[in-house]
Amino acid sequence: MKTFQLEGTPRTEIGKKAAKAIRKEEMIPAVLYGGESTIHFNVTKDAVRKLIYTPEIFIVDLTIGDKKTKAIIKDLQFHPVTDAVLHIDFLEVFDNKPIVMEVPVVLDGFAEGVKAGGKLSLEMRKLKVKAVYSAIPEKLNINIDKLGLGKTMQVGALHFEGLEIMNAKNAVVCAVKLTRAARGAAAKGN
Repeated sequence: MKTFQLEGTPRTEIGKKAAKAIRKEEMIPAVLYGGESTIHFNVTKDAVRKLIYTPEIFIVDLTIGDKKTKAIIKDLQFHPVTDAVLHIDFLEVFDNKPIVMEVPVVLDGFAEGVKAGGKLSLEMRKLKVKAVYSAIPEKLNINIDKLGLGKTMQVGALHFEGLEIMNAKNAVVCAVKLTRAARGAAAKGN
């Protein structure tokens, strides 16, 4: 997994009033959970832009004052109208403790159903996995060569070494849907 360098400044005042004042200074209030204590800090909007607005996942090398730690983004809060980032929650990660994280899905291959005139549809862009952070890949590659016309690939059919998939087993990851042209060709063939 890729790493991202981020520096934060510790803050002593917490609460709505303090958070509002921080946002007026073009900063984002953030909290680090998971360690021996909860740490409140601020980060600049420019510093986190490339971390938030990307489909990729990162381990964050976080420096808050004189404390250095590894973390992941656990939660983001956006303004309902302006879409500005209001708050970021980070989770400290350890080498021996498993974490739950959403990993992007990438479809590999050329499905048989697409060759027959169907349309490939990716239903789940990310899958929720549980593992130690060092075992989590940047993306989950799924081979769809054998996926036929009108068939689906469900979460229960997938297996990745060292990862536990947390999504429902019957959830559809991708499907090859029948198009009108494929239905017409099938009707003419009968």
